[in-house]
Amino acid sequence: MNLYECVVKNRKGEDVKLSNYKGKVLIIVNTATGCGFTPQYKSLERLYKEYKDKGLEILDFPCNQFGHQAPGSDDEIHEFCTAKYQTTFDQLKKINVNGENTDPVFKYLKENSPKEIVNGMKNKMTMKGIEKISSTYKEKNDIKWNFTKFLVDKEGNVVGRYSPIENPDIMEEKIKELL
Repeated sequence: MNLYECVVKNRKGEDVKLSNYKGKVLIIVNTATGCGFTPQYKSLERLYKEYKDKGLEILDFPCNQFGHQAPGSDDEIHEFCTAKYQTTFDQLKKINVNGENTDPVFKYLKENSPKEIVNGMKNKMTMKGIEKISSTYKEKNDIKWNFTKFLVDKEGNVVGRYSPIENPDIMEEKIKELL
């Protein structure tokens, strides 16, 4: 299986083929509106505005598996993100990223990504704490928390996995290189 064989649902429940994104650089991220990392939407939107015309797409998958921080409906989540952070990138249907009902996209991303990037001792210690409180983090490759970011090249290869604590701006140089 490759990433482009996956089909996901948009927030209206309609099928979206990831093959539509062939030839694009992708940031795929699991998000939550009630998370301490939610302000990362600002950086994601900035990156999107800066590079969308050059071939960057962001696929936002709300997820309620970490501290129940995305409790709203898909429409409520979308309203929040567009009103508070003026997001314009694709927001998809809420999914699970760990456990029995893991969405195939995140199963693929977890199985095919390099080691997660966590910079600095303070961030590493914070992530160790997050691992302990995450009730769905069970396997080595599992998502630890909201706002885990995957960077995918134009051929569908996962070239980066960034921890929730890392601001999306950390990906900018790599994005420019991939575009």
